[in-house]
Amino acid sequence: MAAPSQAVCEITERECKSVLNKSGLADWAVNCYAGCEHGCCYCYARFATRFSHPNEPWGSFVDVKVNAAQVLAQEVKRKRVGRVFVSSVCDGWQPSEATYLITRQCLDLLLRYRYPVTILTKSALASRDLDLLARGDAVEFGVTLTTLEEGLSRLIEPKASPPSERLALLDEAKRRGIRTYAFLGPLLPHLSDTEESLAPLLRAVKEVGAEYFYVDQLNPRFKVWESLRSMLQENFPQLIEGYRKILFDQRARAQYSRKLAAGVGLLVRKQGIDDRLRLCF
Repeated sequence: MAAPSQAVCEITERECKSVLNKSGLADWAVNCYAGCEHGCCYCYARFATRFSHPNEPWGSFVDVKVNAAQVLAQEVKRKRVGRVFVSSVCDGWQPSEATYLITRQCLDLLLRYRYPVTILTKSALASRDLDLLARGDAVEFGVTLTTLEEGLSRLIEPKASPPSERLALLDEAKRRGIRTYAFLGPLLPHLSDTEESLAPLLRAVKEVGAEYFYVDQLNPRFKVWESLRSMLQENFPQLIEGYRKILFDQRARAQYSRKLAAGVGLLVRKQGIDDRLRLCF
């Protein structure tokens, strides 16, 4: 497999007018950054490039909302309390957060005003803020895991923390008394959706004590196919036509979905964790 390119990410400081925004994932979402340095080839958040940074590759830019905490400090005083998802179109703990600490500042405000918080990340940097999260009354902490294979992970999510570090992060959060979950997906056909790949992944999630977990299949969202096709062409050209069929042929997609759901169901029953499964398709 070819190593992913490590292009320099352009970091731009900008001011925002709002940071506590309505979301389909929870009552609210907080995104302290626009864009994400992780550069995952399957990331659905690249739809944001329709509104800013048109034609710029996902992972090549990050806009830092430098006044996010100041804006949020005003919003939490007047917007109703509801569950907040951190973060929906970026990773709140991508590398820039180590310098800016904006996500931590916003979390501190949300917890102080008793907003329930759900977190999803692929970054071991989030361990820095577990002390803060452990003080919250209604915090859920989750990590995304697509595979345990380090080589494949580096290829498809080049700047995210290795899977082993994400599992360690879940374990640490659990030990601190924080409710934990995992998001397994999107599973990539013939790469991370096989029994050989899924069985150890499910076992690992069970061993770290995640209270529940999602499993999702690959979806043809905005510009995802373009990104995936490029990765496949360089590393797995024999899979391109199969992916095209699964993503865009309605009958083939329905067939694939049924087979994947059945396979996942069998594996979770074998592990004795079928009561923790939340299938997303």
